[in-house]
Amino acid sequence: MSGLLEGKKVLITGVLDRRSIAYAAARLAQEQGAEIALTGFDKGIRLTRRTAQKLDPEPPVLELDVNRPEHIEAVAQDLKERWGELHGILHAIAFAPPDALGGNFTKTGWDSVATALRTSAYSLAALTLGLRDLLVSGSSVVALDFDARYAWPAYDWMGVAKAALESTARYLARDLGGQGIRVNLISAGPLHTLAAKGIEGFEEIGGEWDRQAPLGWDARDTEPVGRAVVSLMSDWWPATTGELIHVDGGYHAMGAPIK
Repeated sequence: MSGLLEGKKVLITGVLDRRSIAYAAARLAQEQGAEIALTGFDKGIRLTRRTAQKLDPEPPVLELDVNRPEHIEAVAQDLKERWGELHGILHAIAFAPPDALGGNFTKTGWDSVATALRTSAYSLAALTLGLRDLLVSGSSVVALDFDARYAWPAYDWMGVAKAALESTARYLARDLGGQGIRVNLISAGPLHTLAAKGIEGFEEIGGEWDRQAPLGWDARDTEPVGRAVVSLMSDWWPATTGELIHVDGGYHAMGAPIK
């Protein structure tokens, strides 16, 4: 199947290097006919620009710190002048300070918790609502999640932020549905991305995941998640919003492993 995103304009956040889930989504979106733009900020934007050169055609890279309203306004203005409309947004943004991760849950102060919640959850609302006037009926907003039903090793306040992200997506789905805008989440299994590498102890989950997922799990293969993003961006899910779709080899559906 080809041409799923033919003629669509899509904004993709979160591309750092070729291990990024967002990179797989960007590459596949282009293959399926979309015109894309990437975002980056601070020192990371150099990585994003370098990685953008691996895509064909090379997409523009816009500066976007989602915690700065003026950046969102500037991106909205750029896309209005560049395209005039928008058909999709991939929210692949998450951050928590080191003291909010790695087993420090009971020791983390509010300032670090607030940073995690604002960057990883509130940003979905800030970005979507900031670009709402560009989103046409039938548009799709997709956010990357990590199943927040459980308390994962080392994930700590990022897990709380993901729970907030899931709730934020549901409320956005409620309030934007009347405009024909869909908002959905993809819960991926653990992947060896640059972001995951920074969470001390998080890699422990990977081995258990492969043993328990009925379809198995390759923590170095981001393409299944990228395909799911492209699918949700397409017109093949016209009546689905507020949903969380697992792309995790089936791990989420299994009970506790037998020791």
